[in-house]
Amino acid sequence: MAEHRVIVFPPSERGGRRVQVDGETLGTAFGLHDLAAFLQRAGLEGVDELDVAESPVIEWHGGGPEEWRGTSWTP
Repeated sequence: MAEHRVIVFPPSERGGRRVQVDGETLGTAFGLHDLAAFLQRAGLEGVDELDVAESPVIEWHGGGPEEWRGTSWTP
């Protein structure tokens, strides 16, 4: 994964986080499973939820891999 720049943006107010690889937005992930699926579709084969949670290559903006809900989210 080191050759790709992966950015996970802060959670939106509605929840979920925008995911960008090499400057291209792949979509909104609502958890680690979604993020791993986006990265696999982007050509990063063999990536799973544990990989994305612990990868030093992923830039987490506005919280780490445990943050997925926006500020206005209520259960």
